[in-house]
Amino acid sequence: MAERTLYEEYGGFSKVSKIVLSFYDSLLDNDEVGPFFDDVEMSRIVDHQTKFIASILGGPASYTDNQLRQLHSHLTITDGHFDELETVLRGTLLQHGMASEDVDLVVAEFEKRRPLIVR
Repeated sequence: MAERTLYEEYGGFSKVSKIVLSFYDSLLDNDEVGPFFDDVEMSRIVDHQTKFIASILGGPASYTDNQLRQLHSHLTITDGHFDELETVLRGTLLQHGMASEDVDLVVAEFEKRRPLIVR
């Protein structure tokens, strides 16, 4: 029997979608990173982020390093901004009932993408 992915274990796309919506609710109210989303079509961002988080959890979607670099190349995201994103992501995952060791795995995967996103 194949081992279940975190994506499957935590409820698949519908659960990831709820997590991402909560994540952005928190980010939009955040003084550090909220301004990045002022002039952004949120439905599009939520869709992309849902696919990205799903892929980190072992789900069907994926983004290449080049795609991630290109999608963020016009933004001036600092290490401080990225740290804040990680903090909010960690809190959101825990709020949605993810085990702390699984949250650590997801945040570690997120962290691997830092060089592609931070300028």
